[in-house]
Amino acid sequence: MTGRLGIDCISPVISHGATPAKAIVGQVFPVSASVWREGHDAISATLVVRRPAGAEGGRAKITMTPDPEDVDRRHAVFVPDVPGVWTFRVDAWSDPAATWFNAITKKVAAGQDAHALANDFEIGARLFERASEKASRKHRELVSSVPGQLRDESLSIDERLATALSPEIKEALDKRPLRDLLTRGPEFHVLVEEKTAGVGSWYEMFPRSTGGWDAEGNPVHGTFATAAADLPRIADMGFDVVYLPPIHPIGEINRKGKNNTLTPTPEDVGSPWAIGSKDGGHEAVHPRLGTVEDFEAFVAAASDLGLKVALDLALQCAPDHPWAQQHPEWFTVLPDGTIAYAENPPKKYQDIYPLNFDNDPEGLYHEVLRVVRLWIGRGVRIFRVDNPHTKPANFWEWLIAEIHATDPDVVFLSEAFTRPPRLYGLAKAGFTQSYSYFTWKTTKAELEEFAGDIANYVDVFRPNLFVNTPDILHESLQTGGKAMFAIRAALAATMSPLWGVYSGFEIYESTPVHAGSEEYLDSEKYELRPRDYTADNCSEWIRDLNKWRRENPALQQQRTLRLHETTSDDLLAYSKVDGVTGNTVLVVVNLNPSQIVEGSVNLDTEALGLGAPHDAHFEVTDLPTNQTYTWGANNYVRLDPDFQVAHIFTLPTLGEGERERVCMRGQEEYDPRR
Repeated sequence: MTGRLGIDCISPVISHGATPAKAIVGQVFPVSASVWREGHDAISATLVVRRPAGAEGGRAKITMTPDPEDVDRRHAVFVPDVPGVWTFRVDAWSDPAATWFNAITKKVAAGQDAHALANDFEIGARLFERASEKASRKHRELVSSVPGQLRDESLSIDERLATALSPEIKEALDKRPLRDLLTRGPEFHVLVEEKTAGVGSWYEMFPRSTGGWDAEGNPVHGTFATAAADLPRIADMGFDVVYLPPIHPIGEINRKGKNNTLTPTPEDVGSPWAIGSKDGGHEAVHPRLGTVEDFEAFVAAASDLGLKVALDLALQCAPDHPWAQQHPEWFTVLPDGTIAYAENPPKKYQDIYPLNFDNDPEGLYHEVLRVVRLWIGRGVRIFRVDNPHTKPANFWEWLIAEIHATDPDVVFLSEAFTRPPRLYGLAKAGFTQSYSYFTWKTTKAELEEFAGDIANYVDVFRPNLFVNTPDILHESLQTGGKAMFAIRAALAATMSPLWGVYSGFEIYESTPVHAGSEEYLDSEKYELRPRDYTADNCSEWIRDLNKWRRENPALQQQRTLRLHETTSDDLLAYSKVDGVTGNTVLVVVNLNPSQIVEGSVNLDTEALGLGAPHDAHFEVTDLPTNQTYTWGANNYVRLDPDFQVAHIFTLPTLGEGERERVCMRGQEEYDPRR
């Protein structure tokens, strides 16, 4: 935007201002803009931040600081302390004080005498007369003394300028600057959400698999009560969220058998995602799991352990779902009169009818809204949404807005493995969190590209890094052995403030249904799968990772993820900084599960506030071993996957004056925020 003064390239602005940027309570939110004007007079900018309607504190004005590498670029940060919709704008203004300081110091340095500087002294005196009227009580007396000193011809040039050029005066003018030719920029929105929206450790479990075995060794169908009995184990590993796949009645028509066969036996339990039967639909619970009251008791038990319950929201139906009989208009009816089942060629899902949102949007939209509010009333504040990219984006925008109008803390996680415009588009439509392609990123090059993306797109996209899912057993876990499980957990837990584990990961489940498949053999999607969690496991490693995440706010950050150079293709190094506390963590991961890897980690010490490379010396503490080392810019590491797959170092706390800088990022060529 160009007014009297120019204001351009404001960041972050999402979809040209149509969608709010995202932020988290208590975390730094940076704003940047390019400001410019004609001529050589100084220009400055103010970030004007307005709190949500009804919140105490009103608005704040923050003078923006110049970018050291781009004189036209200005930066400022604020830390939102309450949830809600905040607004910000960038105002540009002519800075007469800075213009005067620049001119008179250059003239004095050039040797001009008092006579030649007479007009400069008088201009400065008039400026400080104006400044004294605006000065804070703390600085008013000092600022008021400057005009007389500048006009006192009995003093030397240096004496006349002494107070005007003092650090105290700079502080006074920084606090209450003189602003001429004020040009207001456009106003943009920031959706500030509670910490749960952007920080969390998820654990996925099937309640029906928690019943153990009978005397003959046959699996017993679990209930909400048996699932509740497993919650202390999950909480002990440090998870924040326990996520349940659909808990509704399962269809009987076209029910799938074990390993997705089309020939089920009477004992087969079917897929939880084939929702609906004579026992009810999306508002009901499976009778073998218990009652609604039993579910509410499960939610209460989880809450007592510090766990939130996430529920799957899968908008699809089994052929015997009540909606299929009562509302055929909510589906796609084929020419032969039958309802179309789900397909993802060559995969067929004969046990599922997709919904059609175009035939009766008013009716279907409000029915889904009713269902979601029903589960909110039963204690659910987090929904993992199944395949949202197969439903209209405007439906999600409407639904999430309706829910957030009354329950702004409700979290929606998008399970959309799809192309970037749809992946990021759903995030802009309102989804709080999103699955990502982390599961398939295994090489150093892939992980570095992925890390850059999630840091650059933090204002619109919050990736939840699941190491596995009931649908995804990556080849690396099938062949990489126990070390690979530790590697993937370390990457997911430290690279993003959000990560997730599907049950069985902790006991190294790794057998596919066949070579080349990412499906589990004897998949829990189609059968009961009780587990012996006392078997060989990596639960302690998971517990430690979650503990370090809680204790180090740097690991709760997405914005400040920064890559560092290593000399090995099997070593990945990255750091994170918390912009509020200065807590700094460096992670070095051995990506090779079968070999000892040695190499050098070359740190960007200046970026970390640790000084120039040639004289940087500082202590680091390795959290897995609790050992302390003296490091510099170049450091030797050796990681044996049989002993330790990763270093997770705490570094010296970043100084207060450096914290704003690390939160600023440049924009990439592809920017989904636009």
